[in-house]
Amino acid sequence: MPGNHQLSVDEVVKVCDQAYKLGIGGVILFGIPETKDEMASGAYDDDGITQRAIRAVKAETPKLLVMTDVCNCEYTSHGHCGYVVDDDVDNDTTLDWLAKAAVSHARAGADIVAPSDMMDGRVGAIRRLLDSEGFENTPILSYAAKYASVFYGPFREAAESAPQFGDRRSYQMDPANSREAMREIELDIEEGADMIMVKPAMPYLDIICQARDRFDLPLGHIK
Repeated sequence: MPGNHQLSVDEVVKVCDQAYKLGIGGVILFGIPETKDEMASGAYDDDGITQRAIRAVKAETPKLLVMTDVCNCEYTSHGHCGYVVDDDVDNDTTLDWLAKAAVSHARAGADIVAPSDMMDGRVGAIRRLLDSEGFENTPILSYAAKYASVFYGPFREAAESAPQFGDRRSYQMDPANSREAMREIELDIEEGADMIMVKPAMPYLDIICQARDRFDLPLGHIK
């Protein structure tokens, strides 16, 4: 992924400080642990790589808005976004991991948590646990319409998160089904999403347009 680099925590702090001084208001952090396992334990470890980076960035640049990617693919040894049973992702077990990770990020100082996994019900699970742990004011940026796409290839290589078997089409969306996108966005809003995301953006401008026409929440996109 030319021009993109994995950074140690101390280098992340420097880059974030430079970004803030340039007038950039916020960043989103993706963590890559030293070791991975089938339980994605590094994702919800309070001393995990993302959690350490959040604390370090906030200590140096407290006014910079810090968002965090809440997913498991960077932390699992198999590269899928959740708990795998018989070569398929177990949705409900994965919800617990995601909610614990989001709370761990909020506890470390994250301003916004951004689930990007596309598990059914994850926004609701995250919202409930955040609220119960005293983080009622931590917003959720939901990757509400995330399509299965080869465009993610360079990112997966950079993040060391490519699936070791199969693909993610069982939980990411079918590019031919625009109605599903509207339903997914609606469900995430009902579950408590504060912002919504369409990914990837360039080939789905029609989805962005439909989402803007139908929903009032802030709408982001990743090219």
